[in-house]
Amino acid sequence: GDDISGRKVITFSCCRMPPSHQLNHTRLLEYLKYTLDQYVENDYTVVYFHYGLKSLNKPSLKWLQTAYKEFDRKYDSKIFGLLLLSCGYSVLLSVVFKALLTISFSFLRYKKNLKALYVVHPTNFIKILWNIFKPLISHKFGKKIIYLNYLSDLGEHLKSDQLNIPQEVVRHDENLRRKQKGKLPPVVKVPPPRPPLPTQQFGVSLQYIKDKNKGELIPPVMKETVSYLKSKGLQVEGLFRRSASIQTIKDVQKLYNQGKSVNFDDYDDIHIPAVILKTFLRELPQPLLTFECYDPILGIT
Repeated sequence: GDDISGRKVITFSCCRMPPSHQLNHTRLLEYLKYTLDQYVENDYTVVYFHYGLKSLNKPSLKWLQTAYKEFDRKYDSKIFGLLLLSCGYSVLLSVVFKALLTISFSFLRYKKNLKALYVVHPTNFIKILWNIFKPLISHKFGKKIIYLNYLSDLGEHLKSDQLNIPQEVVRHDENLRRKQKGKLPPVVKVPPPRPPLPTQQFGVSLQYIKDKNKGELIPPVMKETVSYLKSKGLQVEGLFRRSASIQTIKDVQKLYNQGKSVNFDDYDDIHIPAVILKTFLRELPQPLLTFECYDPILGIT
């Protein structure tokens, strides 16, 4: 989803964490970095649902030490060491809360475009631990962390109806409100998702695009962006690495989804078609290297 400023939102729910003995935490850390890599070139927001973290699904201290060594080999990990120390005092903080903060502090490009980290249903211990280590963290980044006691508070910052909030979190929120007010809060009705347009390009499957484009194998957005970049962008430094205006990207996406023509010369920015191509690939429900092929391909590399 997007927040009220049009920035992409990354969510993580502790209640979806399986028992630690069933989860490869190293792969989880790789997945977190992979997910952030898709969004950090533009402004983005993180929503962390703390409810559901239990003794069974907490990461071990051994894994934290392994993660520290990995970061130490590749990046400046001084601040990660501080976070590891804090995690040593309490493994109650979830892997994502730690990993996201770690990544944000350790990598400049991750921290630069992270505009807000919303911690939903925080415990008092999280707040206390944060206050202890707050003097060691930059004031600028500290202002990005926002505690939200209820799901309704999310609506002030982002389009919460776009988020896939687990039912366990919703029920927990209702219980908190019931205890606070002594009665059950009204059920919030979430409207069903809109069906895609016949000309939709973003967020739909390649099969859907093919069926709606008379069997054409290459989606129009991919054909046009690749053609434009091939003719005018091959000598540009930083292609696919530089960011572009979020609003402009949303406007171009809207044009493509409505089946309208796009002339990239009008925008005078070669990075816009590059970001549009990356965004198209990122929003595919099924990646080009399919989920079924992920493990075999990973084994080859």
